[in-house]
This record gives sequence, C-alpha cells and structure tokens, in this order.
Amino acid sequence: MHSCELTQNPDYLIEIKIINNLKKMSRNKFGTFFMLRALCYHRINNFNYLRFLFLEVCKLHFKKMYRMKIKQHYIISLFLLLILLTACTTKSNNTKNSKNQLNIGVMSSMDYLPLAVAQENGFFKKEGVNITIHKFYSANERDAAFQSENLDGTILDYTGAAIQLAGGVKLKITSQCDGTFVLIAGKDSGVKSVNDLEGKHLAVSRNTVIDFCTDLVLQKAGIGLDDIEKVEINKIPLRLEMLRNGKIDATMLPDPFATLALQDGNRSIIDIRELDLHVTGIAFHEKVIEQNPKTINSFYRAYNQAVVLLNSEPANSFHSILISDIGIPAELVSQIKLPNYSMAQLPKERDLEKVEHWLKTKNLVSSDFDISTLISSDLIP
Repeated sequence: MHSCELTQNPDYLIEIKIINNLKKMSRNKFGTFFMLRALCYHRINNFNYLRFLFLEVCKLHFKKMYRMKIKQHYIISLFLLLILLTACTTKSNNTKNSKNQLNIGVMSSMDYLPLAVAQENGFFKKEGVNITIHKFYSANERDAAFQSENLDGTILDYTGAAIQLAGGVKLKITSQCDGTFVLIAGKDSGVKSVNDLEGKHLAVSRNTVIDFCTDLVLQKAGIGLDDIEKVEINKIPLRLEMLRNGKIDATMLPDPFATLALQDGNRSIIDIRELDLHVTGIAFHEKVIEQNPKTINSFYRAYNQAVVLLNSEPANSFHSILISDIGIPAELVSQIKLPNYSMAQLPKERDLEKVEHWLKTKNLVSSDFDISTLISSDLIP
C-alpha cells in the first residue's frame, strides 16, 4: 500500500461532503449551526480551516438571514459558535508543523508521478524530509485546502496560481512540471484536425488552464472564439463521459483521462507539448518558503532523484504506481507514454508571458499585474 494519504478514506471526503451540504442548508435555519458543529467535532485541531469554512458559511447565509428577518438570537448563536470554535482550536492554532514536514496537494496527473516515485522509493526520507501527499479529484477542493493552509504546497497550473496571487493569496511557484493537456475529439464529431473545430461544441472549465489551452489552440488555428461554442463543464470525469456519449465534440484533457478517452475510438487532435508549452508547476505558501527553505531544497533533491529514475528505467517499472496513484486502469497502463521529465527548473518566461496576456485579455487580473512576482527562484538545488 502506497504511503500517500488519499482523499478516499481520510478527513477530506467528510469535510468536502459537509461543505457541499452547506449550500443545501438555506431552507433550514438550524442547518448552519449543525453543520458547523459537525466540522468543529470533525476537525477540532485546525482553526485556519474552520475559519475559512465559517467565512464561506457567512457569505451563503447572512444575506438571507437579514432578508427573512430572522430573530436576533439566531444571529447571536452563530457568533457564539464562532467563539466556541476559536476556543476549541486555540491550542492547534499555535501548533506548528515540523520544519521537516510538508503537506502537498495533488490531482491524478502525470505532474504528480515524480512525487509518487520519490515517495515509493524512499527518496524523501533519504533527504530527511517527511512528505504527506493529499490526493484530490476536484481543483476547487484542492484550492480550498491550499487557501485554508491545510496544505504547504500543491501542484497548480499557472493560470490558477496567478488568479490566487491577484486575489491576495501569498504563494510562489518554485518549479515547472512536465504534465500535458491533449485536445481530444469525439469519434463521431467529424473533427480530424484543429481546423475542423469551427462551429463545434468544445467543453471547458471557464477561466482555468483548460480554457487557456483551448484558446491557445484555437488561436494557432486562426479560429475565433465566436466561431465555436464553449460548453462549461468543470469536472474532468463528466467532460470525459459527455465526450464518450457524443454530447460534446471535443475537450482538453490531461492524462490519464486523455488515454481513457482514446480507448473509445476518440481522436487526439493536438497535445500542448507540440506548442512547446508548460502550464503547471509546484507552488508553496510564501511563509512556508520563508520558514522552511532547507526542507523545500531537500524536497527538490528527492524530486530530481525520482526524475533520474523515471528517465532511466522502462515505463513498465512504474506500472504499479501508475495504477495505484495516478489512477490508470490496469488494462490500459501499458499504453501510457510517460513524459520526458526534466530536472526541477523554473517556469519559462515565455510560458508565463502567454498566461499573463491571456489573463489580462479576460480581465481576470488587473492591467498592472506582473506574473513574474509569482516566481521564487532560490529553492532548486
């Protein structure tokens, strides 16, 4: 059994379920109290996380509470609950992780493979750093855990990192990753090349790296955004299922989802590696970088050892990790082509410039936003 802490069994699934249920509580004036009480019981030792959730609850409910003229004692009860949460978690708020401990958030992708290999082969332990890997199946859930400081670092796309930085989250990207995204067209879509995309329905998650990569491909083909129909589908598994069922014509997918899609007779149209483009990296909170630079340096030494191993051994040496950690079905694992992984290095300036230009065109960041401030350059050995 791999030592990664997965979200199938630990606390995150329970908390995610609670968060999702908060949105259904508006019909029940006691719902907020009971759900927050559940969170207090469940994660009694994490004040930052509870504070984050409490603010989210306030956004969802205060307007309605005032609109419905709910009695004062309900509002007072909510504030008393906040005091209770603070009292319950004061001890944990003052508790610091070991300097040699890092909590890293990942999603199922090839970007994550070097970390899984380093963990499996004891490279992190050899370098004296204790890494706990938390696996997520939704970017929103991963970002919530990162923003609430449950994670020290995460694998994150440049677009998302820049938007978080512009929104006040103090983070830095410390290296680029080597995973990719592939535009896959449905087998009955009639799309055989990029030039066939005009007039087609393309599924995206708006204002994300998927949207960015899709726009870049369209731009390369000289197809305007008005010439295609974008369909917003945030969940990757749902996009894959709709592609399989012919509900959309094409979508951008990372591996292992791209490989899964190709098994159904769908077509690979373009891989962003053909554009010599990297769009993801590893990010850490600024204060983690300031407090634990040596730990992050050790993290990258172990990462580089995993890269050497990945590039020197045949792909079948990693089939068990690809199945258990990346989520590739056993019957398809032999068809996976591994990226040519690079030793840890900083993001390329040209990639960042493309992201910055796109974000500003979309008005997702201010006109004076400087994406170079996202980079921390002193942590790679």
